[in-house]
Amino acid sequence: QVQLVESGGGLVQAGGSLTLSCAASGGVFSNYLMAWFRQAPGKERDFVSFISGGGGRTYYADSVKGRFTISRDNTRNTVYLQMNSLQPEDTAVYTCAADVDTGYYGSMYTRGRNYHYWGQGTQVAVSS
Repeated sequence: QVQLVESGGGLVQAGGSLTLSCAASGGVFSNYLMAWFRQAPGKERDFVSFISGGGGRTYYADSVKGRFTISRDNTRNTVYLQMNSLQPEDTAVYTCAADVDTGYYGSMYTRGRNYHYWGQGTQVAVSS
């Protein structure tokens, strides 16, 4: 069984930066596609980014492309989300997710139902 624990959330002013971390245990980390999702109060959960097991393939939602960077350190079993130029609309609970990497990187991995493992989430609040 895979366990995921996020950290790094907090309050930041618009234009600022935060880096989130997600530490994984219970599986062979490099075998898992890792992703970040976010959910604002009263809104549906939205896809943010994913990264392939070896780190060679990444994909971003249009809303964050150019501002956020996903990365992973397979020696530390950790995935990161570097968030720059934060805006109030980025305010949400950010959650990491994992599923076995099959080598397919299509649109299905922008949908949360296709991830088997989830963390507890960490709050990001951006003030204007």
